[in-house]
Amino acid sequence: MLSTLFTGAKGYDLSTGNLTYRVNVPDVSSGAFEPAVFWFGAVTPTTNSSDVRMWYHENAVELTLHIIDRRLWHQSTPAKPTLNEWDSVTLLVNLDGNKANSPTVNSYRFIIQYGATENDDRYEAVFRGTGSAWESVLLPFSAESSYRGEGGVNSDSDNKGWQLSLVLPFTTLGLPGPPSQGSVWDLGFAVHDRDDANGTPIADQVWPGQMDPDNPSTWGQLHFGRSRYAGSSTLPQGIITIQGGFDGLTVPDAHVGGNFTCGEGVDHWSEWGEANYASSTQINIQNQWDVAEYPCFSKYFVTFPLDLIPSGKVIVSAKLHMNLFGNAGGGQWGEPPDSYIQALTVSDAWDEATINWNNAPLALENISGTWVKPVQTSEQRHYSWDVSKAVEEANQSGEPVHLALYSADGETHTGKYFFSSDADDWGGTVRPSLQVVYGIFCDDSDISCNLTYLPVIAR
Repeated sequence: MLSTLFTGAKGYDLSTGNLTYRVNVPDVSSGAFEPAVFWFGAVTPTTNSSDVRMWYHENAVELTLHIIDRRLWHQSTPAKPTLNEWDSVTLLVNLDGNKANSPTVNSYRFIIQYGATENDDRYEAVFRGTGSAWESVLLPFSAESSYRGEGGVNSDSDNKGWQLSLVLPFTTLGLPGPPSQGSVWDLGFAVHDRDDANGTPIADQVWPGQMDPDNPSTWGQLHFGRSRYAGSSTLPQGIITIQGGFDGLTVPDAHVGGNFTCGEGVDHWSEWGEANYASSTQINIQNQWDVAEYPCFSKYFVTFPLDLIPSGKVIVSAKLHMNLFGNAGGGQWGEPPDSYIQALTVSDAWDEATINWNNAPLALENISGTWVKPVQTSEQRHYSWDVSKAVEEANQSGEPVHLALYSADGETHTGKYFFSSDADDWGGTVRPSLQVVYGIFCDDSDISCNLTYLPVIAR
């Protein structure tokens, strides 16, 4: 029964055995602006790290990359054949979503170098698949780039990074409007880097990590619409709460990036990306639109063991619970804003003693989000995220569930402070917890599905 309900454990593509990295892109035509967010790359003197935000509406897919980059170089007189030899981005989409082994006629390759603006397309190139290779084509789309820092462009002085925003109209791709919700495209990114006038070779940073631009089967997925978990055809049988320090359980967690101090006391290029905050009793989740503020960025990772779930059960629902005790802002910064914090599954296990910004796993899929409001002094507030899909996939695999929390915030003072698994918590009310409702899969013809089960309450 389970194989007919779920497509694969822990994000695996059952046809290839490979991990499938998926971005569930929301339609923001009506409602709050809640773009999907994910990341790739690393922060070193010669390596770039990128946050990507994506959304769509009735006319186009839109995305913005915030690229942490120490040195910025571009061609003063751009040449389309060499755009990717300078600071630039390659975006790849395949409308078929069929994981072809070569670029099809529905595959597109957009290369945009730093310097592109709405009124200057000299820094842009578009290619379309032929079935076996790429050919140059002219297609309309909008790109806008800008940089942040004091070093300037084409200089051996330090900056903070640059930003690239793209608007990709559906009509450019031969579509009358957005695909129906649930449609899937293949999706890939490459960030190209140049740090000096001579073009000393620097490896591309790509998403996903195994991505080959000439082979769509190695790309990730763009899924139109939010994540959905089909757990309605299950019969609840019990509830458990999984929390570090209780029932003999250990729940490792950590934040990576700028801690609470925006990277104070560490070099922002050689040390920031390697900083580890093991055993911290508090964690910060923070992001901002201005890439110059990247030393303040902070992501959270947590792993819950699932051994308490009885064998052979399916997940009816699962919620991650966190306790907010503080936030950035106030004073000269003004009142702190609300934050849309997203829950994501991650691809690999990690070690609390060694995890940092640079070695933390990629997001496998964004699965839910919650608006978090700032608290006043001495106030605490409880928040939860629906992580049912992640827990079911991990439960199928017989593995712990690995989660991340990150935001797509824009304002400067967006940090939200939560208690960690290392916080003192004798009553079970402070540390992160996972509440799981489990049961059995119900066939409509099974008479037992018409019976009422009383949940068994346990920690």
